[in-house]
Amino acid sequence: MMNGARNVDPAEISKFDAAAPRWWDPNGEFRPLHDLNPARLDYIEARAGLAGRRVLDVGCGGGLLAEGMVRRGARVTGIDLSPRALEVARLHALEAGVAVDYRQVAAEEFADTDHDTFDLVTCLEMLEHVPDPGQVIQAIARLVRPGGDVVCSTINRNPKAFALAIVGAEYLLRLLPAGTHQYARLIKPSELARWGRDAGLAVADLVGLNYDPMARKARVSADTSVNYLIHLRRPGSDTNA
Repeated sequence: MMNGARNVDPAEISKFDAAAPRWWDPNGEFRPLHDLNPARLDYIEARAGLAGRRVLDVGCGGGLLAEGMVRRGARVTGIDLSPRALEVARLHALEAGVAVDYRQVAAEEFADTDHDTFDLVTCLEMLEHVPDPGQVIQAIARLVRPGGDVVCSTINRNPKAFALAIVGAEYLLRLLPAGTHQYARLIKPSELARWGRDAGLAVADLVGLNYDPMARKARVSADTSVNYLIHLRRPGSDTNA
């Protein structure tokens, strides 16, 4: 197994560092994340609950999801390896009066010190940007407490996803910068489910996340052919939870 500190693509970090100052611009290159966020938050809250829960957001970026979860009552720690994205996240949280504990650390390293800690771990739109996403899932399974929840989202790997999420979103509609996603790194639901099972997590739910860029709205559906969300659970119970 590769060392956790090395499960990172420096080009990906540089890309997100460069875009970080525009993270909170709802009309900039992170516009799709702004549009997806309400549906993502609703799903997480419905499946796992947020109020009073201790939550870890893996690959938190500029803090869009992390702040949303805090506003719904969660105590949130956000981790990322992009220093500029974290700088933006900390500044925005300060200006907004929202308390989020942001740390620059890989999930694999964090799992060595904070294992069995979190009621809920989220990892949205991040797995397709690392060399070994299965290793991240292994770390997440260590970070969530027994009986806790995990919610991940990513993009399916098939011709339809290539046409819509890469060609359409990046080159035709220019909703995202060209080169944001690499087709070979997209992840089939069956692969993500298998990594979860290999890490000791059980699949509780799998849904699609359908995005209408013209209406700027997203909704959960049964169609997992492009964007999708998966809810995993770590079996067992924690009497201290």
